[in-house]
Amino acid sequence: MTAQTLRGGRSRAVGLATLVVAVLAGFGWWLHSRHFESTDDAQVDGHFHAVSGRTSGTVVRINPQVLNNHYVQAGTLLIELDPADDEVALEQARARLTTKEAAARAEALQVPIVQASAYSRLTVAREGQDEATASVAVEEANLAAAQHRVEQDVVNAGRAERDRVRYLALVEKREISRSEYDARESEAQMAAATLATDRAAVSAAEHKIAQAKRRVAQKASDVTDAQTAPSQLSNAEARSAAAAAEVEQARADVRSAELNMTYTKIYAPVSGIIGRKTVEIGHRIQPGQSLLVIVPMDDVWVTANFKETQLRTMRPGQAVSIHVDAFDRDYSGVVDEMAGAAGTLFSLLPPENASGNFVKVVQRLPVRIRLDGDQDGDHRLRPGMSVEARVRVD
Repeated sequence: MTAQTLRGGRSRAVGLATLVVAVLAGFGWWLHSRHFESTDDAQVDGHFHAVSGRTSGTVVRINPQVLNNHYVQAGTLLIELDPADDEVALEQARARLTTKEAAARAEALQVPIVQASAYSRLTVAREGQDEATASVAVEEANLAAAQHRVEQDVVNAGRAERDRVRYLALVEKREISRSEYDARESEAQMAAATLATDRAAVSAAEHKIAQAKRRVAQKASDVTDAQTAPSQLSNAEARSAAAAAEVEQARADVRSAELNMTYTKIYAPVSGIIGRKTVEIGHRIQPGQSLLVIVPMDDVWVTANFKETQLRTMRPGQAVSIHVDAFDRDYSGVVDEMAGAAGTLFSLLPPENASGNFVKVVQRLPVRIRLDGDQDGDHRLRPGMSVEARVRVD
């Protein structure tokens, strides 16, 4: 066997060995890669705290630290507004509260006064009605007595007149003396006078009964008028309650004005880096107007958009390797949450597949990845940085 033949045999052996190694390596890589799902469509995410005004006013001071890309601590005074308008509003609210409190005290004092006067009037009216009713009974009794006396007087007067007439005949016959006749004539006149007097008493008694009945009607009307005492008391209590409610409203206005005073000073809600600052001294701001954004550095995560075909075996809690392009550094984490829907459905114009021109496109779903422990202790990660995520799915 020649040397050339030997060299050719060794070359083929080396090539075959290389091919076998490559196949085995490829097969091993395939076996290994089956346990991982990766994507380069991923980025660092974080919270964006928009700082806005809660009251209108003119900016009179801005903290020198309030600059784009500067770090501020939570609670730092960022912006001050001119408090003059709010101070005036607070003083007006306090003055209204004082007025309403005075009015409420006055209405509260009226309640017992109305209660005493109205119910005492009702009591007096009822007593007067009872007295008038009793007087009617008394006058009716007097009338009955007078009528009885008249009946007796009629009998007495009739008897006396008959005696007078009989004695007159006897006088004319001279059977009795004139003095006896005069006595009988006087008795008849006295009986007639008594009858007239008692008849006048009957008329007077009837008149008194009519007056007493009119008094009863008047007292009944007084009782009807006085029976409005409960409604008068209810009205007084309602006015007092309304005044008390107005006091509470005025107190609420004072608290609102005091809150507006506190809103003239705007503080940092969280610690973080300032961005998108749009306010300057002298600006007139309105409630809800965005002034700047604070991005916290201690609460970031990764949002990785995986194809829907990659989510078959992906579950929360699986380990993730994260490569950050900016630092050429790897971080570790775990799958935190799976998406509720494909990212396209959250877009401004979600796709409409019912038009008849449907083209099947593999969708991507955002997966939230939480960093392990103190992976970003130096706070170098920034929302928006591109990363590559590799999830172990076995």
